Amino acid sequence: MNPMEELRAARPAHLGERPVDELTRAGELARAMSGPRSSRRRHKVVKPVWGFGLAGAAAAVTAVAVLVSGNGAAPTTPRAPDGGQVAAGSATAQPVRLSARTVLLAAAEKADQQSDGSGDSWRSVSVSRTLFNAKDGGYTIVAPQRSEAWTPGATGGDQWSRTQSLGARPATEEDERAWQEAGSPPKIEVVVPGKKGASYILSTSEGEVRTSHSPLVDGDKVFWLGRNVTMKDLRALPSEPDELKKWLMASYEGHGTESSGEEMSGDAWLFKVTVGLIMDMPVTPEVRGAAFRMLADLDGVEVARDVTDAEGRQGTAVTIKEDTPDSGVLENRLIFDESTGRALANESVVVRPGRFQAGLEPGAVWNSTTVLEAGWTDTKPSA
Repeated sequence: MNPMEELRAARPAHLGERPVDELTRAGELARAMSGPRSSRRRHKVVKPVWGFGLAGAAAAVTAVAVLVSGNGAAPTTPRAPDGGQVAAGSATAQPVRLSARTVLLAAAEKADQQSDGSGDSWRSVSVSRTLFNAKDGGYTIVAPQRSEAWTPGATGGDQWSRTQSLGARPATEEDERAWQEAGSPPKIEVVVPGKKGASYILSTSEGEVRTSHSPLVDGDKVFWLGRNVTMKDLRALPSEPDELKKWLMASYEGHGTESSGEEMSGDAWLFKVTVGLIMDMPVTPEVRGAAFRMLADLDGVEVARDVTDAEGRQGTAVTIKEDTPDSGVLENRLIFDESTGRALANESVVVRPGRFQAGLEPGAVWNSTTVLEAGWTDTKPSA
């Protein structure tokens, strides 16, 4: 199978053969090249997952959090608070020990109090960011893309999406100097991770806004939650943590969310799926609260306060480590607003680089998705 065929095979079914902007194509190509092809790929239906468990005892877990006081500016390349590299312009204070269980149970109470809202469609707005290594010049760039999606509440409707590349740029000040030394090229050839010799061209200019729509998969499937699910499935999810865990784990088959060729522990799998639920799915406030309570009982979870996301917003992060043959060791991190229980971002942080993160340092946020808006609406997009 040649690279373009692999790229087409990697696309979620609902995207069909629509025109694709260069940033989305680069990210999908990176994923397509990053592991063995599977005949049973599972994807979240609304948008690709950028690469996005309750098997242990219910004992409370304690974590060390590093308090970071920033200057109010968004970091160019976010760093993990315990990675030894903090965003420029920030200072560290003495670490404070937090109870992960206490923090997450408090977040669950806040999530329970959220308004469910109403409307004909579920609308979400997010910005995804991925780090790429330039093929020449020895520097790294970050490639952000804004995405907006409308998912109908009723069956038989169309799902709409609107995307725009926000323009690739050097990831750090050091990378910017290297980019300038290379002549400040407006088009940058980047390496596709995990595939020797594969590359793609990204632009430093903003792309055009692309709006498209397509029928729901099978006429009623709207999201991926361990399997493709309907809006009715999501609205009927159990609001008790143990029952929700049982419902989700029924889809676990011992491998990752992106490829059946890569093993993943039940803890890491359930954490990843649960983060997707909390981030931007149209579940009830009670179910979102139950999801936080599941994380509170997760073996190996850690919590850190005052973590800054790529939009410059500070929140609390709950994390778990993922150890895979090709991706090295990564930290899957959900950042949320502790005062409201609302999700801010999901990040994949490099702990030990694998071949997909070649050239990236520990602490680098390899990819992230920040949620700007999520809720029910009666407003319809236009073509």
